[in-house]
Amino acid sequence: MKLRIRRYRWSDLDTILALHRISLAEVGLVPGDGVYYDDDFPRIQELYLACGGDFLVGEVGSRVVAMGGLRPIDSETAEMCRLRVHPEFQRRGFGQAMLAALEERAVRLGFRALRGDTTLNQEAALSLYGRHGWRETSRSQVGHLVVVYLEKRLVTAPILEH
Repeated sequence: MKLRIRRYRWSDLDTILALHRISLAEVGLVPGDGVYYDDDFPRIQELYLACGGDFLVGEVGSRVVAMGGLRPIDSETAEMCRLRVHPEFQRRGFGQAMLAALEERAVRLGFRALRGDTTLNQEAALSLYGRHGWRETSRSQVGHLVVVYLEKRLVTAPILEH
């Protein structure tokens, strides 16, 4: 099974919203817990694409099974959001592939750093970030959950002078 990564299309909205809900339910996150939100999904064009970020989806065949977005914070830093892999497709390297694609895209968009967050409940995400050079910057208690904030400096290609 090969994961094909492409840019989000408006026709993906219902599918990625379902993927988001399934993925969070799998790790015990639910509406009203203080960290769960989904109000950005109907505004992907505005919040991710139109302002210098991006939103990618990963497909196996014609089924969207993974996703992730980049939301600019400032001219040098973006927030990586919504990194999800459908539970039926986890442990196949798809999260790693999406993470790498988002990091590469961030470099191409000119960002020098990425920030993100997850919860202690999301052990697979914490492990993935740790293996790929992300470092924890802080933690906070939100309701009964511990939110872990992470950051990664991006390696940008040197500018060659002639």
